[in-house]
Amino acid sequence: MVHLVRAGEWAARFRLSDALKPDAARLIALLQGQGRAVHLLSGDGHAAVRRVALELGITSYRAECLPEAKRDYVRELQRAGRVVAMVGDGVNDAPVLAQADVSVAMASGARLAQAQADAVSMSGTASDLAGAFATAKRTMRVIRQNLAWAVAYNLIALPAAVAGLVTPWLAGIGMAASSLAVVLNATRLVREAPKGDGARRAHAARADG
Repeated sequence: MVHLVRAGEWAARFRLSDALKPDAARLIALLQGQGRAVHLLSGDGHAAVRRVALELGITSYRAECLPEAKRDYVRELQRAGRVVAMVGDGVNDAPVLAQADVSVAMASGARLAQAQADAVSMSGTASDLAGAFATAKRTMRVIRQNLAWAVAYNLIALPAAVAGLVTPWLAGIGMAASSLAVVLNATRLVREAPKGDGARRAHAARADG
């Protein structure tokens, strides 16, 4: 709140606030629709944080959080068996970004936050974060498919080779074909990725050591 005084009398009052990203509500609704719990941690005052939480449909929120309080909040979630993904852009988000299991900082945010995050969103839009979650989900599905195929192949091919039912050259071809199938299945991630997905342009930002 900014007050303007002229000649000892109130002349004007300005209320300043940050605007929500246009697609933030859609991202929150998407995550909640997938059964994910969304928490809002902020260093802002209670009134502002409560207003944003109500607007986005977030029921679990904390206001006036110091950096250590954010980190401890996430730590408690992890102790309860939760896997925590954190998104932040401020200097005071650096400790909690480092504490989270997966963390994303904004390219327009503080450099310290980017250094502590696992990835940096170059566009910083909520739609690209939604794309990142979708890509991660597809990646895990492909990994499970490849692992299942590898296990099934080995359970069939190895006993057959030991029993002499498969010649060495045929076993070699089968192994190469199995590896090729895994690689081709993984390339689906590139073919199925949404065009213009800024999440794919996110780059690792955690410093070595």
